Amino acid sequence: MIRGLLAVLFCLAMIRGAAAHPHVFVDARSEIVYDGAGAITAVRHAWTFDDMFSAFAVQGLTETNGGYSRETLAPVAKVNVESLAEFAYFTYGKANGKKLDFAEPTDYWLSFADKRLTLHFTLPLKQAMPARNLSVEIYDPTFYVDFTFAADAPVKLDAAPAGCKLTVRSSAAANQAATSQILSESFFASLNAQSDYGAKFANRAMVFCP
Repeated sequence: MIRGLLAVLFCLAMIRGAAAHPHVFVDARSEIVYDGAGAITAVRHAWTFDDMFSAFAVQGLTETNGGYSRETLAPVAKVNVESLAEFAYFTYGKANGKKLDFAEPTDYWLSFADKRLTLHFTLPLKQAMPARNLSVEIYDPTFYVDFTFAADAPVKLDAAPAGCKLTVRSSAAANQAATSQILSESFFASLNAQSDYGAKFANRAMVFCP
């Protein structure tokens, strides 16, 4: 990987700056997709990055009417999702106690509004899975990125079977702040994609179907 290039193209957890963790902040929205038979087929994401990181990421791109078109942002979106593969797209899940096995992202694109970039993409399952009990978590194992479910409509169900109930638990911002003050930057620099530290701050969506 080329560190300088990926800094611009959202390889979010590979760069170790001087500031205290976390370095990037994301408001996350997700949608759990079902097929007509009640099986889970995909998870759709819309991740909105903080304005400082967004401004850094679009440096050098051509503005149109004060913004950036989907076409202009397309190369950035492509490298973005490819770079996130190493970190399992920050998406982890289980259905009936079995790990969800995701395929490569589809329908990925970037939008720009209110000075913030939003990454949209779909993570299809390699095989649809019927599930009465489902858990989907979003977090960065290295805690370089602070994911927090958006305050409004953080998770939706698409074509879920009748009677399914959704419970959402967002990451605890107060606990994140306290932990980041206690631990040194060298500790975070030692973490990688296989680290489990970021699981402490997971955003979790749970679905229970009859």
